[in-house]
Amino acid sequence: MRFVIFCHSIISDWNHGNAHFLRGIGSELMARGHEVLFYEPRDAWSVRNLLADHGQVAIVRFHHAYPQIVAHRYDPNMLDLDEALDNTDVVIVHEWNTPEIVKRVGEHRALSRRYRLYFHDTHHRVVSDPASMSLYDLRHYDGVLAFGEVLRDIYMRNGWTRQAWTWQEAADTRLFRPLPAEKVNDLVWIGNWGDEERTAELGEFLIHPSRALSIRTITYGVRYPESALMQLRENSITYGGWLPNFDVPSVFAKSKLTVHVPRRMYLEALPGIPTIRPFEAMACGIPLISTGWHDLEGLFSAGVDYLVANNGDQMKKFTRDLLNDVSMAREIAINGFLTIRARHTCAHRVDELLAIHGGLCLRND
Repeated sequence: MRFVIFCHSIISDWNHGNAHFLRGIGSELMARGHEVLFYEPRDAWSVRNLLADHGQVAIVRFHHAYPQIVAHRYDPNMLDLDEALDNTDVVIVHEWNTPEIVKRVGEHRALSRRYRLYFHDTHHRVVSDPASMSLYDLRHYDGVLAFGEVLRDIYMRNGWTRQAWTWQEAADTRLFRPLPAEKVNDLVWIGNWGDEERTAELGEFLIHPSRALSIRTITYGVRYPESALMQLRENSITYGGWLPNFDVPSVFAKSKLTVHVPRRMYLEALPGIPTIRPFEAMACGIPLISTGWHDLEGLFSAGVDYLVANNGDQMKKFTRDLLNDVSMAREIAINGFLTIRARHTCAHRVDELLAIHGGLCLRND
């Protein structure tokens, strides 16, 4: 089949975690013999920031890491949907597209009826900015692929779509896998600082335990304000800057453990959604400690696949335990790794997508 995916960007993951999963899904579909084309706006802000910070070499490295991915960078005013969607079977439009593009693709679908059309949502804007989400015209879409049950329910309850499916993110295990390396760091945290959505939590669960234990800690990400960088320096934590997602497995391999600190919005308004970072960490076989989040969908086994710290004291204790007890660290890492391999790979999600698509085609509505 021929798949076309409209996204904000596939070539840049600068403050753009949605690219992680879409790269994995595209790679898995192509490995099964399907054709996959990505369309992204030429002026995508993620690409602009990546080029401004790291130059063209960052784009070259992406193409080296994903030689199979074809990215069409288009001018929204010049986009010819007849050409882009010719002989297409499945179209996925990600939530980070403009309302204009979402509407145009929907109207094209209404006229052609040649392909199935899905809206893909992997963000918290349905609760943090519902007014902007209500601007999306999904009348001609077959349904919504939502990365959590709670998100799917909101779409249905608000009447924004006729049908919706839960389609959790997952790890691209072609890329995210255990690698041999010498451990040079005790703790690594990979994440963007962002808009004060977890500043207090990062202090409690990352910065203060690291200082109290005097361990070698390194962080990676973007959008760290000077106040955050100062906190890291004052607490002897190394800041590594932007890290291409395809380099994450090698960084995990050099570290003894990692932590997950969900943004407040996912804890309070969208419980049950872990985001993609824990999937990727466990796929790499690194022990994981997470702050408390409600695994409403039973994705993992808390305390078995990863440890749960509900406060800073627990985080400090579990960090010390994993660093000092090699057998315990190995057991947690293996459990998480096996759960990912059994249930949460991009191959599993492609199976789910094809099952959704097959069910709609059988109904022929």
